Amino acid sequence: MTTAAPDIDGVRTVDLDVTGMTCAACSARVERTLNKLDGVRASVNYATERATVQVPGGLGDDVLVERIRKAGYGARVCAENDEDLTLNRVRDLRRRLIVAALLAMPLGDLSITLALVPSMRFPGWQVLCLALAVPVVFWAALPFHRATLRNLRHRSSSMDTLVSLGVLTSFAWSAWATLFGGHEPGYWVGFGPTAAGADAIYLDVAAGVTTFLLAGRYFESRSRRNAAGLLAALDALAAKAVRVVRDGAERMVPVGELTVGDRFVVKPGEAFAADGVVESGRSTVDVSAVTGEPVPAEVAPGDRVIGGSVNREGRLVVHATAVGTHTQLAQMTALAEQAQARKAAVQRLVDRICAVFVPVVLVLALLTFGGWLLTGHPVRDAFTAAVSVLIIACPCALGLATPTALMAGVGRGAQLGILIKGPDALEASRKVDTVVLDKTGTVTTGRMTVTGWRPAPGCGQSDLLRFAGAAEAGSEHAIAAAVVAAARAELPVLPKISAFTALPGLGAEATVDGHLVLVGSSRLFGDRGIAVAENVESIQAAGAVPVLIAVDGEFIGLLEVRDVVKPSAAAAVTALRAQGLRTVLLTGDHEAAARAVAAEIGVDEVRAGVLPADKARLIDELRATGSRVAMVGDGINDGPALATADLGMAMARGSDIALRSADLVLVRDDLRVVPDAIRLAGRTLRIIRGNLVWAFGYNVAALPLAAFGLLNPLIAGAAMSLSSVLVVSNSLRLRSFEGSQTKEKHN
Repeated sequence: MTTAAPDIDGVRTVDLDVTGMTCAACSARVERTLNKLDGVRASVNYATERATVQVPGGLGDDVLVERIRKAGYGARVCAENDEDLTLNRVRDLRRRLIVAALLAMPLGDLSITLALVPSMRFPGWQVLCLALAVPVVFWAALPFHRATLRNLRHRSSSMDTLVSLGVLTSFAWSAWATLFGGHEPGYWVGFGPTAAGADAIYLDVAAGVTTFLLAGRYFESRSRRNAAGLLAALDALAAKAVRVVRDGAERMVPVGELTVGDRFVVKPGEAFAADGVVESGRSTVDVSAVTGEPVPAEVAPGDRVIGGSVNREGRLVVHATAVGTHTQLAQMTALAEQAQARKAAVQRLVDRICAVFVPVVLVLALLTFGGWLLTGHPVRDAFTAAVSVLIIACPCALGLATPTALMAGVGRGAQLGILIKGPDALEASRKVDTVVLDKTGTVTTGRMTVTGWRPAPGCGQSDLLRFAGAAEAGSEHAIAAAVVAAARAELPVLPKISAFTALPGLGAEATVDGHLVLVGSSRLFGDRGIAVAENVESIQAAGAVPVLIAVDGEFIGLLEVRDVVKPSAAAAVTALRAQGLRTVLLTGDHEAAARAVAAEIGVDEVRAGVLPADKARLIDELRATGSRVAMVGDGINDGPALATADLGMAMARGSDIALRSADLVLVRDDLRVVPDAIRLAGRTLRIIRGNLVWAFGYNVAALPLAAFGLLNPLIAGAAMSLSSVLVVSNSLRLRSFEGSQTKEKHN
C-alpha cells in the first residue's frame, strides 16, 4: 500500500516516485515546492528518489504530481509492481558513459598528441576533434544540461549547473579557438610551454570531465541501488500465492485474497503467506530470512509462525491471524522504507548548505575569471582557473553522505534482525550510556516453565508429575499450563479427571484416579491444614514459584516454576558492559525474583516493584541525572517508557504499541541483538560523519587550488567524481558489519 488510510485528523500519507533529480539541491527544490501547498508536509529523499508527503484528506494526488511537474521534474504515485526507475536510470547512465568513454579516449589521445607534437598534425585535425566531442558534450552530458535548463527556468541553480557550465564553456572556448582562433603559444599546468594551436583544443577537457562525471554518477546510482536492494529483498520474501482451505478443498489463490481467519496449507519448501497459528502438523521452519535466527524453529499445533519464513519438512495447516500490510514482514518493509524518508538533523544541514553553495560558487568563478584578467594574465589562464572552480565545486558527495550510509545501515540491520526506524534513532544512539532492560518477556521468555521438582520421601517423580499434570489440565492459568507441559513431556499419557474445581488465586482441586488432588500455593495448604516438609521461602527467594501438591490430604512434593531467563541474556549484558554501558533491570516483580534474575545475567542495577504506569517516570528520573537512556521492552505497558527514553528498542514479538513507540525494532529473538543494534547505530553514524568531513574538507581544500590555477579542469573533474565514489564506497562498508552470531560462526 502506498497511500495510508486517513487518520483522525484527516491526514494521509502519499509516496511519490520522483524522476529527474540529479543532486541534493534538486530534492530540496521539490521539497520546497510541495511544502508550499496548504497543509502539506513533504520529505524528499534524493538517494531513494522518493517523496513522502502528508496531505489533507481533500487534496488529490494529481495536485501533487502536477506541482512537481511544474517544478521541472517528473512524479507518479508509487504502486506495487512498478518498474524499477532506478534500474532504468542506471541503464541510461551506462549507455551515455559507454559512448562518452569510447569517444573521449581517442579524442584525448588525438588532441593531446597533436597539441604536443606539431609534426604529427594533419589538415582538418581540429575539425575531427570537434566532431568527436559533439556527441559527448551534447548527448552524453544531456542530463547535466537538462537539469541546468530546469534550474534557469525556475531562477535557481544546482550542482549540475556547475557541471553543465564547465563542460559547455570548455567546448565553446575550443570551438571558437578552432574556427576563429589564435595561434599563439600556450602553457599547460604541470607540463610547461606548448606549441601554437594547442590552446585551441580544450575539447579533451569537455569530453574528459563529462566522462569522469558520468562514471561517478553511474557508480553512485548503481551503488545506491545495491544498498536499497537490501531492503527490497524483504519484499521478495513474501509469498505471491497461497493454498487456501475452503469448503474442505485446497485452492491456490493470489495472496491478496487471503483474509484473517482463513486456513491455509504450507507444504515443505513453501513460504508462509501470512502470520498465523499452526492448527495441525509438525515441522521445522527456516526463519533466518525474517528474524536472523540461524537455527530452524520447531513448530507444532498452537505455535505462532511468521509470514515470509519457509517450511522445511512437514505439511502444516495454519490459521491466518494477520494478512497483507498487517503481517510482521510487511510492517518491517514499510518501516524500513519510511526510515529512508526521515532525515537526520545532519542531513537537513547539508540541504541548507547546498541551497546557498551553488550561487556562491558561481560568484567565485566569476571573481576568479575577473581576478586573473585584472592581474594581467591571459584570457586562457583566467578561463582555465574559472572552469576548474566550476567543476571542482560540484558537491555531489554532500548529497550522498547521509542517505547512502543510512540505507546501507538500515539494510544491514534488517539482515541481522535489527530494524532502524529512522536517522533520529542513529543520532539518539550516539551518547547512550545506560541501557534499561524490562524483565518479563525481554530478559526472560515470558512463559512459565517447570525448572525443578522435589518429591516427598516415598513419592516418585513420575507420580508427582502425574497427579499435578492431571489436576492442572482443567485450568487455563499460565502456571497450570507450565505444569501440564512438564508432565506431558515426561509421561506418555495423563490420567483423566472426574471432577475439577478452580480455586482463584490459590490453585486447583481435582479427583484423579479416585484420589483427591490439591495443587496450589502455600497459603492454600495453610488454609487446609496440610503440613509442608519443604522450605518454601528459600524457593521464592531464588525467584521461583513453588507449586505444592497433596494427595488425599498428604503432601507429596512440589514443583519449581519460573519465567526462565533467555539463554542469550547473560551474553548480551556482558557485551553491553564491554561497550562501557551501564545496565539496569526493570520489573514489576518483587525484589527477590528481580535479584535472582539480575545475579544470573550480571546487570549493574535492579529496579523492582515498578508499576507499569511508573516505568516512564523512572526513565525520566534516570535522564534527569544526566544519563542518556536506551530502553528495551516488549509489552503494552512498556510503550510510554520506550517513547520517553532517548533510544527505544522493542522486541518484534511484543505488542503493537511497543513497536510503534520504539526507535529500533529487534526482530531476532536473541538479546545479543541489543548490543549489536547499538554498535550498528554507532558505526552508521560514524560513517555519516566521516562522509561529511570528507565531502566538506574536499571542497574547502580544492576550491582555493582551482581559483589560483593549480588544477587543470580535467584533473578537477576526475577528483570530484572520485570524491562521490569514495563516499558511496565508504557507506557500503556497513554491509560487512558483523553481528554477534556472525562472529561466532567465524570463530
